[in-house]
Formats: sequence, structure tokens, C-alpha cells
Amino acid sequence: MSFHLVIGFGPAGAATARLLAEQGHAVRVVTSSGRSPEPGIEHLAFDAADSGRLAEAARGATAIYSCGGPPYPRWAGSWPPLASSLCAAAEATGAVLVMLGNLYGYGPVDVPMTEDLPLAATGPKGRVRAAVWEQARKLHDQGRIRAVEVRASDFFGPSVTDGGHLAARVMPGLLRGKPVSALGDPDAPHSWTYLPDVAGALVEVAAQERAWGRPWHVPTEPALSVREMTGLLAARAGSGPVAVRRIPPAVLGVGSLFSPMIRELKEIRYQFERPFVVDSSAYEARFVLRATPVGEQVEATVDWWRERQAAAGRPPVR
Repeated sequence: MSFHLVIGFGPAGAATARLLAEQGHAVRVVTSSGRSPEPGIEHLAFDAADSGRLAEAARGATAIYSCGGPPYPRWAGSWPPLASSLCAAAEATGAVLVMLGNLYGYGPVDVPMTEDLPLAATGPKGRVRAAVWEQARKLHDQGRIRAVEVRASDFFGPSVTDGGHLAARVMPGLLRGKPVSALGDPDAPHSWTYLPDVAGALVEVAAQERAWGRPWHVPTEPALSVREMTGLLAARAGSGPVAVRRIPPAVLGVGSLFSPMIRELKEIRYQFERPFVVDSSAYEARFVLRATPVGEQVEATVDWWRERQAAAGRPPVR
């Protein structure tokens, strides 16, 4: 088997590294803080924006997976040097650069998102994510690197604990029968991309030369609203019907005065105020991976959160 380098060990990086290790590959992970080794995975601690160290860590790698990123409020200043370092490492080693992207670069649109939409975002986070891919794509077109981007909608699934994602916002309260707060319109259709499918797509396109040089959307189940997803989660959890309440804009406005994260959400609030739907048919027409059925996603997610709450000594819902 071959050697693969993964940048970042958040939910997507960890899922990708562990999938590669399960397939028998040697895996090295780079994070700023490092971690204890686990079977098949070596961990290194340094700043991935250090292009010299990153190229050395990637020497001999088949692929470099960009699954990390700077903290949300520092995207504009920190993504460009990280992206340049990733491209330099790919060029120095010949490894395929597999970039995990998102849908911010399209900006607000009124149709399901496909990969041929222009990257027309006007906000700083959308512009910087678009620029990260454009830099890699141009180098690919020049023959200097081999690159591909995999774009996902909001993550959903076990191990996704970031408070900005659906299950992390919903599950702790839902397991106690508490109401759910929704950012934006709780009835707007929204695409949720299952975390194991993200890892599966990254690994699949890394090995497919015909995938390189362009972006792909991770296979994603049909869009469901926050209210619909909450209903499915509640049914699996056995908590009974759970109220879903929109967070008033005035509350978000006050919160933004004290929370940098809430301030940063202003740029992407449109994603929750209107339909936000991803079309992954291009990927599905060319590759093997298919989206995990939503029922399986919900079952695995609720069970994971139940176990997490039990381990923390929190009582289950009655």
C-alpha cells in the first residue's frame, strides 16, 4: 500500500485518515498541536503553512489531503499562506493535492448548486475559499501540480461536534426533550453532507486521474429542512415531538456584539434563510461512491450522541 499525508484532524481529517488506515495505507497527519499515535496513523505537530516542513513531511506521499484550516475569524489572513504551502508541497513532491472545499465560493444562488456555477461570492470568506481553489487549479492547468477539490455542504454525522453544525446544535437538547433553535428559516430546504461520505469521496478522487483538475460535490442526499431533520432525529431518539424555533435576528445581532463566531455567521446567513441545495449528480455519474441513505445517517448520529452523553454522565431523555 501507499503513504498518504492528511492536514488537519478535525472531523473530516480524522475520518479520512482512519479510512486510509483501514484500507492498509500508511498515514501521516499534520496538526498544530499533534496527537498520540494510533494504529496506522503517525501524528506530527507543526504549522502546515511552513512550506519547507510540509514538503519534507509529504516526501514520498501519494496524496496530500487538505482537511484543516484556520479558525473561522482568521480565514482572510491565514488561508492564503496555508494554500500556498499546500501547493508548494504538492509541486515539490509530486503528490496529488486533494482539497476539501465548501460551497461558500458560489455565493447566494437561486438554483441547486452544480460545479459549473461561477465562483461569484462577494463576502470575504467566500472569496478566500474560491481563491484557494483557483490557485491550485491554475497550477494544475500549468502542469506544475495535480489537484482536485471536493466540495461538501454542512457536515452531518457522528463526531461532528462543532456547534455550527446541525447535530451539534440539536442533539444535546433533543436528547433531553428540549426545544431546538434554528439559525434562519427552519423550513428552508438545506443539504447536509454525511461525514463518512466526505472521507469516502476524498479518498476515491485521490486515486482517479480522471477526477483531477476540477471540483466535485460529495454525494449528498436530497435536501431536508432543519425541521424535517430534527423530526427524524427525534424519532430515532424516542424523545417525542420537539419544538423548532427560529432564533430572532435581534438576538443574533446582540450575540454578535460579544461572540466573534456569531459575527462571522452574518456573511453566510443566506444559506439558512433560503433554499441551500447541492446537486451531486456529476460525481455520481462518474464514480462509485453514493450518499449514505438518510435513515442510516440519522441512526448512526443519534446512537453516537447517546453514547457520548452517557459517557459524560448525562441522563437520557425520559
